[in-house]
Amino acid sequence: MTDPYVQAHSTAISVRDLVVNYGERNILNGINLEIPAGQIMVIMGGSGVGKSTLLRCILGLKKPTAGSIHMLGTDITTASTREMYRIRKKMGVAFQGGALFSSMSVAENIQLPLREHTQLDEKTIQIMTRIKLDMVNMLPHEHLMPAELSGGMIKRTALARAIIMDPKLLFFDEPSAGLDPITSADLDALIIMLKTIMNMTIVVVTHELESALKIADHIAILGDGRVLETGTPQQIRLSQTTAVQNMLNRKPRETVVDPEAHLKLLVGNNY
Repeated sequence: MTDPYVQAHSTAISVRDLVVNYGERNILNGINLEIPAGQIMVIMGGSGVGKSTLLRCILGLKKPTAGSIHMLGTDITTASTREMYRIRKKMGVAFQGGALFSSMSVAENIQLPLREHTQLDEKTIQIMTRIKLDMVNMLPHEHLMPAELSGGMIKRTALARAIIMDPKLLFFDEPSAGLDPITSADLDALIIMLKTIMNMTIVVVTHELESALKIADHIAILGDGRVLETGTPQQIRLSQTTAVQNMLNRKPRETVVDPEAHLKLLVGNNY
């Protein structure tokens, strides 16, 4: 069944004129981004361009210096604590390292959001847990502890926990980091399946180009604190923007060094 919000709105998340400063350092400088409802948006860019900072702002973990973020119709930059609690119950997050509790089994980790945020009976919790475990191919391993899991199994367990409450929005931070190519491909297929079966809006932050081009409906390329380019994977491939083409072709950045200035930088006042 199509979600009423998706039927009435074409945009799940709208980022407007977003600015983030850390002291005197400018990280994001006027980010504008529309994330369509029910689709997969991949956010890409080199290290240090602000991908993680943008994700933290969208998750409500970092308050921006300026700008707005409308999520499911609510501006989370001005939302009250109660409003943020309501919004976060509609979000699922699969963190880069899994963030599993080491003292809990696979099943117990997945059940935690249900025990914290619902009044469901034990039988229902067990059934919902097994359904989500089955979706991510982890049902045979529900009694294992995190220390007994491979990297791919940790990622799948974290994903099951992220979707246990059937969120409208699902966020991934570097889902393929540290995984072998086959496991990465399996995870890509899981992400696509979730969008199709559960009608989720999915936001993926990654530097894995092959994965991004495979799973994305739309891609946003960040650079110098702003959005350099947005479009479908095909549109991104055909982009004429130099920075985008350098990323696609794995071309290193060219650095012009003034020898005199560089020497002064190294030796400071002793020069």
